[in-house]
Amino acid sequence: MSNPPRFGIWALVHGSRAALQDPAEPYDASWARNKALVLEAERLGYDSVLVAQHTVNPHDPSLDQLEAWTASAALAALSSRIEIIAAIKPYLYHPVVLAKMAQQIEHISGGRFAINLVNAWNRPELERAGIGFAEHDERYAYGREWISVVDALLRGEAVTHRGNNFRIDDYQLRPADPFRTRPRIYVGGESEPARSLVAAHGDVWFINGQPHDDVAGLIADVSSRARPPGLDALRFGLSAFVIARETQTAAEAHLDHLFALADLDKPLRERQKANIDPNAVMHQTFARSPRVGSNGGTAAGLVGDYDTVARRVVDFNRAGIELFMLQFQPFEADMAVFAEEVMPRVRRLLG
Repeated sequence: MSNPPRFGIWALVHGSRAALQDPAEPYDASWARNKALVLEAERLGYDSVLVAQHTVNPHDPSLDQLEAWTASAALAALSSRIEIIAAIKPYLYHPVVLAKMAQQIEHISGGRFAINLVNAWNRPELERAGIGFAEHDERYAYGREWISVVDALLRGEAVTHRGNNFRIDDYQLRPADPFRTRPRIYVGGESEPARSLVAAHGDVWFINGQPHDDVAGLIADVSSRARPPGLDALRFGLSAFVIARETQTAAEAHLDHLFALADLDKPLRERQKANIDPNAVMHQTFARSPRVGSNGGTAAGLVGDYDTVARRVVDFNRAGIELFMLQFQPFEADMAVFAEEVMPRVRRLLG
């Protein structure tokens, strides 16, 4: 039996999710907008916010980009209920430093903080900083060693570690977490190394938006993998772009509108392709079908009238998806519509 569904939003860390040139949603990745967005999401009943991490805008380096970890600390202090998930690319922070930062935000939030481990796909972000961009499987090997250190430190353990990348001697962080064993660890990525990593270290696996049967197959594969002693059963989240309207016709019309707007961004996307690791399974998956939105977007099929979208959410939930990490455009307006029209329908369908 699946856990009841939870609903989250993607923070607008680099502006609009479907199309950057939308008169109804001018480009705005500011702290002021994101603060207001997250506090409104909390008021509307959303359970989580995912703050993606980029140091420079992955679409166009001339555009603004919110910083994930300082923003997450501020959101932790300003909010009262919503879970705050900050993404992290391991090459950007030593595990000891990052674990201390995560532990502090956990305290600020009162036990509502989580890490989303991602292993990067935007080559210039690391290369231009002089950090370097390792090959796909090497990045995952690094990430696996990195999260093993972070995990132990977040548990309050005294860590001595000898690995390929880190040497740590009797390191322990205080104060320990008074709320739970440690903050929750989300893991993204769908390659074989990613699946192995999440089975070994993750609490929740984030799956990019794709059709129901594909998602069910991914859940079955990773659910069958052995877990280390002490870890609970793995849980699952899904990214999806939602278009919910009173009628199917209205939803499809808005989808067509967003496709037309997204066409204006084609020159940006073409330049971006050269920056993407060709071995990143995420982008191979996205190429299978037309979609709008990031991280799979509308490929999950949450486009339609209110009842249809609610039924599809329930179908995904019964397949094992617990957390739905959602995108909208226009974001604030459609986020409110989903909370007011779709969430109650989901609850009624689940009884």
